[in-house]
Amino acid sequence: MEIKFIGAAREVTGSKHLITTRHGKKILLDCGMFQGKGLETDALNRNTMVDPAEIDHIILTHAHVDHSGLIPYFYKRGFRGSVICTQATRNLCSIMLPDSGFIQENDTHWFNKKRARQGLKPVEPIYTEKDAHACMELFISVPLNRQFYIDNNIKVKFTNTGHLLGSAAATIEIDEFGEVTRIGYTGDIGRNNNYLLRAPDAFPQCDYLIVESTYGDRLHQNKQLSEDELLRIIKHTCVEKKGKLIIPSFAIGRTQEIVYILNNFYNEGKLPIIPIYVDSPLAVNATNIFRMHLDLFNKDVAEVLEHDDDPFGFGTLKYITNVNHSKALNQRKEPCIIISASGMMEAGRVKHHIANNIDNPNNSILAIGYCAPMTLGARILSGEKEISIHGMPHKVNAEIFSIDAFSGHADYQEMEEYLRCQNPEKVKKLFIVHGDYEAQVPYSKVLEKSGFKDIVIPKPGEVFRIKN
Repeated sequence: MEIKFIGAAREVTGSKHLITTRHGKKILLDCGMFQGKGLETDALNRNTMVDPAEIDHIILTHAHVDHSGLIPYFYKRGFRGSVICTQATRNLCSIMLPDSGFIQENDTHWFNKKRARQGLKPVEPIYTEKDAHACMELFISVPLNRQFYIDNNIKVKFTNTGHLLGSAAATIEIDEFGEVTRIGYTGDIGRNNNYLLRAPDAFPQCDYLIVESTYGDRLHQNKQLSEDELLRIIKHTCVEKKGKLIIPSFAIGRTQEIVYILNNFYNEGKLPIIPIYVDSPLAVNATNIFRMHLDLFNKDVAEVLEHDDDPFGFGTLKYITNVNHSKALNQRKEPCIIISASGMMEAGRVKHHIANNIDNPNNSILAIGYCAPMTLGARILSGEKEISIHGMPHKVNAEIFSIDAFSGHADYQEMEEYLRCQNPEKVKKLFIVHGDYEAQVPYSKVLEKSGFKDIVIPKPGEVFRIKN
């Protein structure tokens, strides 16, 4: 058996790890898009490094685009195997992947206009909204904490990771001619004190581990201090300066979490009486799916639900889907909060809100999640004084803030605690993925101190033989 690390190798995005068994079965762990690589991004996403038609199964850990976003492209290229995931992940993908297809078509439309002016031929979008809808027929949803066969001699068990609604680690048990090997793939690991979701659960002992490392070199801010900082930024921007606060946020997961926090502020009488807008059709649809899966939430949310039947709605909050209503927000001069996708500021309506508000010193932009290198979000956070949006230059006069405690990813201490369910003496090799190399090296030292011996940080395209 062998494992090939196609994506998220020494970087965060593009999760794809290919297991090929001695029986010739090909199992892809996640099928994510690369993001934030500048002009390289499109070429990286089109170069699959494996024939999609040859893949038997995709084991999908969660719905975020850097883990699921290339499934429609693989379908377009001939993939007709099964996509195995939890029910909540399937529900989220049913809205997120078509939205991604729409973005691909829209971006390609504008790109082709530019090519036409240069006398160049048009290019096809990597996939379309139609491709995304079509690939959903391959999805098979399964419950957490139950082992099941996905093929002859191959079993899978999902366990909650608390990163996103429906997110799960996968334990893959492969029987090759009587020799059984267990491979554990964490996907993305959530936090022990997530605002909405339960803490990550232990997973079965494995022979080989593939673990994430997004925040392998840092500890998150204190949760209460971060809430206090959020409230301070709101009052500073919207009350003292009478400006607008733009919060770029992932439509799925982070938006629901920040709305839940604001809902609590509102119930406690702490929130200034100002309009708050969630301007993202995808976020609106995702929030409705979150309401369908209250069983996946933690005890804190259950307590809130005893006196508040909708933790994602309150008096001054308005959800916006209509594009004209979205555009009208930029004509408003009054203080307000606008929460809009995408979190890395690379696509979606948030780019228009930033373009219309970043030059005003009374306004603020608050980043609440990871921004990959070379993304617009990363450039703004790095302190650039002028940025380009849709080909137009914009002065960065707004105040820029960042709070990482709202991240859905565990820090290195929480990840190390999560892996304590494993006996390091029984783990033959541990692969570190889904992280910038600068974060992976110090994280490998943390894991060495925990007793793990053979630790590898694979390079893109690197292949390893797995022995029982």
